[in-house]
Amino acid sequence: MENIISLKDIVVEFEDGERILKNISLDIKDKEFVTFLGPSGCGKTTTLRIIAGFLEPTSGDVFFDGQRINGVPPHKRNVNTVFQRYALFPHLNVYENIAFGLRVKKVSEKEILKRVGEMLEMVNLKGFEKRAVGRLSGGQQQRVAIARALVNHPKVLLLDEPLGALDLKLRKEMQIELRRIQQELELTFIYVTHDQEEALTMSDSIVVMNNGFIQQIGSPTDIYNEPVNAFVADFIGESNIINGSMPKDCLVEFTGRTFECVDKGFAPNETVDVVIRPEDVKIIPADKAKLTGIVESVVFKGVHYEMIVDGVDHKWMIHSTKAEPVGTMIGMDFDPFDIHIMKKTEEGQQ
Repeated sequence: MENIISLKDIVVEFEDGERILKNISLDIKDKEFVTFLGPSGCGKTTTLRIIAGFLEPTSGDVFFDGQRINGVPPHKRNVNTVFQRYALFPHLNVYENIAFGLRVKKVSEKEILKRVGEMLEMVNLKGFEKRAVGRLSGGQQQRVAIARALVNHPKVLLLDEPLGALDLKLRKEMQIELRRIQQELELTFIYVTHDQEEALTMSDSIVVMNNGFIQQIGSPTDIYNEPVNAFVADFIGESNIINGSMPKDCLVEFTGRTFECVDKGFAPNETVDVVIRPEDVKIIPADKAKLTGIVESVVFKGVHYEMIVDGVDHKWMIHSTKAEPVGTMIGMDFDPFDIHIMKKTEEGQQ
């Protein structure tokens, strides 16, 4: 697939000298569902605003279909944006809200009727044409906002935390709906969220951001299974992160013991971060284990129990379908490929 959007060395700096984006470079492919993921203040919404044209970078270039678009105003870019606050017109009904942009462009009434009808069907709101938007549920209002953005046939749809105001059940339903719409229309969707599960559920590609830098870009599977640093490992799902060192290739030492792993390319005795997912820790008899600990707490999470185990040098989190009683001494084990080794790096673009 061709790149539809490219950001090259984007810097955003405020008047007081604070840098929000620090030399961001990123390529987004056509027809991808890309999610910008990170904590509040990491720069993800600022990046979206740069693409939309609501904000100009202090330095760097923005390309759309290979053309530099710095300085091109938002209404002349072939993108549309859906915000968390949908900004629907309360005095207009559903049909007129969706048709508004087409009327501004002086599209014929016949074409408006056809395109609004297509959008109503796309977002499952057929029959709601005359309904006042104030009488719609939050999920229905969001569908109107999406239809209004898509009716102009943009090549890229930007979504800035659009599900944040919805309850959990409706949010999950709308995640599936958005993914369906994106695949059906074969458009590029760029989505901003701080919700890890949302990003893993919906995306072809995830851009993990922190402190104005891109930390990692990859598929949901890559981001979860092969995090490049401790920040990504900790932000995407739960992780046990332990200080360790690499005596040699495929051998790691932590909590005073050595374990086989599959990682190579480290200097002898290099200090590293060791990441082990809670679901990868196996419980075994204490007398057969290199690592032991006392079960400190047990919480039922629906599909598994979450146990906190107090080891000698580390408090472990374990996810298991079988709970051990609080106060029990247990042994812990893991396979070499479940031990993820990463360099201790400074925050910055990978």
